[in-house]
Amino acid sequence: MLTKMENCILYRFDNEQVMIEPWGLDALRVRATCAASFTDGEDHALLPAASVPVQISIDEKGASIINGHIRCDIDRFGVMTFLRDGKPILREYERNRYAPTDRPLCSALEIRPRMYAPHTGTGCSRITVRFEANDGEKLYGMGQYQQKQLNLKGCTLELAHRNSQASVPFVVSNLGYGMLWNNPAIGRVTFASNVTEWEAESTSQMDYWICCGDTPARLEQLYSAATGRVPMMPDFALGFWQSKLRYQTQEELLNVAREYHRRGVPVGVMVADFFHWPHQGDWRFDAEYWPDVKAMCDELHAMGMKLMVSVWPTVQEDSENYRELLEKGYLVRSDRGSRLRHLGNACYLDVTNPDARRYLWDKLCQNYRSQGVDLFWLDEAEPEYTGYPYSNIRYSIGSDLEKGNLYPLCYARMAWDGFSDAGQDETVSLIRCAWAGSQRYGALVWSGDIESTFDCMRTQLVAGLNMGLAGIPWWTMDIGGFHFGDTRDPGFAELLIRWFQLGTFCPVMRLHGDREPHKAPLSDHGGGALPTGAENEIWSYGEEACAIMTRMIGLRERMRDYLRNAMRQAHEDGQPVMRTLFYNQPDDETAWEIDDEFFLGDDVLVCPVLERGAVSRRVYLPRGRWRGLWDHQIYEGGRWMQADAPIDVIPVYIRDGKLAEL
Repeated sequence: MLTKMENCILYRFDNEQVMIEPWGLDALRVRATCAASFTDGEDHALLPAASVPVQISIDEKGASIINGHIRCDIDRFGVMTFLRDGKPILREYERNRYAPTDRPLCSALEIRPRMYAPHTGTGCSRITVRFEANDGEKLYGMGQYQQKQLNLKGCTLELAHRNSQASVPFVVSNLGYGMLWNNPAIGRVTFASNVTEWEAESTSQMDYWICCGDTPARLEQLYSAATGRVPMMPDFALGFWQSKLRYQTQEELLNVAREYHRRGVPVGVMVADFFHWPHQGDWRFDAEYWPDVKAMCDELHAMGMKLMVSVWPTVQEDSENYRELLEKGYLVRSDRGSRLRHLGNACYLDVTNPDARRYLWDKLCQNYRSQGVDLFWLDEAEPEYTGYPYSNIRYSIGSDLEKGNLYPLCYARMAWDGFSDAGQDETVSLIRCAWAGSQRYGALVWSGDIESTFDCMRTQLVAGLNMGLAGIPWWTMDIGGFHFGDTRDPGFAELLIRWFQLGTFCPVMRLHGDREPHKAPLSDHGGGALPTGAENEIWSYGEEACAIMTRMIGLRERMRDYLRNAMRQAHEDGQPVMRTLFYNQPDDETAWEIDDEFFLGDDVLVCPVLERGAVSRRVYLPRGRWRGLWDHQIYEGGRWMQADAPIDVIPVYIRDGKLAEL
């Protein structure tokens, strides 16, 4: 049965009901459930939407709803087709003969578009939603996966977070639509050549949002209006960030900052990484190794640097806060066995609980902000459970299987709400994971603990581009990779230089990594009990490498006005900072095939060197006229060319007539 209810369509048959309603311009939200009613108040990634005029019609054959350029037709058997300006773009997949008796028999497969497998004794089901595959379709976005494919057609993706994997389930199609799987359940999506299949392991209802537009830029504009836009990136964050595995003491960090200052190399942010605390869950510096945090911050500020400190949501059993957190019910639970699963004897703070978020923020203010600390690095944000036992974890809002992908969003919200309540509007939090909507909470996502190899660097480029298309414009990576970089290896120095050149043109330029050879612990207790990596400053790799990296930092400084404008586009219009070629050149068919070049903003085309030993690379210049950054020659676009790329050069091209200062 099809019914018009105010500005939406309701379909009911047997125990299923489906609601189709407008949600922003040129967009529809679709929910379905076998429960008695829809779950209200759980918009997850979506913000409340203003009312928009729609056209609804119902007859004996079915119903349709039109919101601007998008239309949904639903037949009397509940099968939906979506159209953009009258042209079909997405249709549900059905192969079912056991339909109502007046439906022609079409298949004995008994596959319906929406299938529910109830979990006995609960209000949740495993829900599978299928769509017909479109021949020749290209799909992008979906977050950060450690794979080489930019075009996701043909891929299967886990809808779950892991260290270096962030599921942000918004997909962009070259057919002119974008779709958000607005469900935080652990699941899977397959973009196969014969079917597209979305699956949620445990949920009470299906929920997705679909929009249409002529260009990827229009789709991002609509999506960011529906889920929120990043704040304006603060100016200090546009420069170079210095970090390593961990500075073991206050004096070590200050000496590094002083050396940058002495050399006249500007640093925007200095970072104090993990285990500067006595125990996980203390959320404070260990005074034995960091005796005067306020004096340290004052000195950094005098040199024009901000201090960012690492925050983990893990709590050791012997932390000074563990007992209180346990009594208040602020810790993540395990349905079976011990909750102490991280690094031997630690568990996680339940940041899905707003009271637990306030508790953590109060500790951060008491122990860090009061001493002059500026920024927080929200690490372990997936969270990183040993073995990722999704079926055994329970939050205040429900099971991990049902709600788990919300954890990093709630974690970012902790800092955002705290800074906002304190009247600070320049909020940026480095975080190791994200979900749809995290961008509105000032989440700067980095790609996790990745390997120091050329192949891995290549993968990060793809990850960053798809994160931008998934609506997360603030993205960065460990320049040089995290694992296995050896400061004594000339091959690693080459990799680091090439990665540093690439990182210069990322939304945030941040050097980090666990370098070999390791240094011994300072003691057997507290913040001195862990080893650290070798030095990881620009002068740690020889004079040639230092000169090249210093030159790139200088270039980054000269690009500040341009970067500021790109950040403003992200803030005001939802545009990625780091963009695929087709994003800026959607009418260029070749641009849709390029996955090893990118635009920074509107006018800077970056062609990184991604192979060991390469001193040139093949470059595609999109249509138009382009000026070489280094040789200042003018090149006609719409063609391939071979670009010189000695070790001190990354091929970069500026749209003719733009950025004359570079």
